[in-house]
Amino acid sequence: MERAGARCATITVPLDYTDPGGRTLTLAVSRIKATDTAHRAGALLVNNGGPGGPSLGLAADIREVMKDVGKRYDVIGMDPRFVGRSTPLDCHWPTGTWLRSAGSDRKGFDRQAAFQRDLAERCGRAGDVLPYVTTRDTARDMDVVRAVLGERRISYLGYSYGTYLGTVYTQMFPGRTDRVVLDGALDPRAYNPRLLTTAIDANERALEHWADWTARRDARYGLGGTRAQVLAAVDDTVRTAARRPLALRAGDRTYRVDDTVVPSLLFGALADDRDPNRAALAGSVAALHRAARGGDTVEAPEQLADILAATLSGAASAAGSVQAAILCGDVAAPRDPETYRRAVEDSRAAHPLFGPLAHNTNPCAFWPRPPRERPTEVRTDARALIVAATGDPRTPYAGSQALHGLLPSSRLLTVEGAEHHGLYGEYGNACVDGRVNAYLATGRLPATDGTCPK
Repeated sequence: MERAGARCATITVPLDYTDPGGRTLTLAVSRIKATDTAHRAGALLVNNGGPGGPSLGLAADIREVMKDVGKRYDVIGMDPRFVGRSTPLDCHWPTGTWLRSAGSDRKGFDRQAAFQRDLAERCGRAGDVLPYVTTRDTARDMDVVRAVLGERRISYLGYSYGTYLGTVYTQMFPGRTDRVVLDGALDPRAYNPRLLTTAIDANERALEHWADWTARRDARYGLGGTRAQVLAAVDDTVRTAARRPLALRAGDRTYRVDDTVVPSLLFGALADDRDPNRAALAGSVAALHRAARGGDTVEAPEQLADILAATLSGAASAAGSVQAAILCGDVAAPRDPETYRRAVEDSRAAHPLFGPLAHNTNPCAFWPRPPRERPTEVRTDARALIVAATGDPRTPYAGSQALHGLLPSSRLLTVEGAEHHGLYGEYGNACVDGRVNAYLATGRLPATDGTCPK
């Protein structure tokens, strides 16, 4: 960030905004100042999503993508409260993510429920800050940052969950935004701890298209020469993992991967349809399949080794902890594990791989603190440019369409056929980058919705 000319600072904000004289926490903020001061357009705050994604360093990346228009902005990065350098929260989990499949039978589901309960209880021991790890409080923090910067209005760029955060800000503080870009948007009415249930179909299509790509490279990966054969290899790997954990070695560690983990590994890798990512996923599945067929310990490829370390150790505990805390603090989840079990069983026939993953229980079912505020409703129109891919496996395209409908003054820019999560500056699409930069330069939304080729 220093090479990009960023300066960092901390801002003190209330833990509880209803008690401004009480406990406080610090926010870490970065700023790359505008250099074209004669044509300065204001400040642009950026958020990387998550929930709970660090965004302090994102300012430097976005400043580069903005090209010449970036010279007209103070580009602002901020680690949201309890993330990264902003008074971080860590529940000391033995995993970096709560995302697991329910497994193949009732025993597997019961083990998962116990696992999720343990995660929630660990966060319950983390202190009394949980009621304040919320999107609405982060939006309040954003408005403090705006005021500290001396801006009457602030521009905003948010990805994924960051689109929900940006939408909440427009509703809590109407009239205080200038230019707003929401990339990979969520339907705010559907935002809740079971959000992944809306993404099952998109992930199944992405998996099929990855299987087509992999089948054309059977000589390299050995997973089959047709889509059906590749998908059969995936199914065989999951079934074997249900009978016995697969052993994969990474450095001096050996990881045991069962059928609750394999689907989450696949899900985690399907949000990018470019060749390097598809190759990495094919290499990972090939290693898992070899472990399933032979029963011996298999060396994990580098990317899979990194994912296993994050998933099956506590190295990324803080990231998983704060993500759960935000989701559970924003919207209440069903408390009865049987609600999840019935949904899992109902999903198996049509969606045997991703149904038990998306419908599985989660820490919010056992969360020690109920949400203290009602979810934000979208009742105020706001001008925004919504950017979306029709095949986005994380935040499906329907979410962007829904948000567009809730904000009549917005415009929707669509990339047809892309199965990628996060487009502006991330997908290498010159059409998207150019149109977003044009909007940031002029402040004028397109007259109509538009499309960009993949």
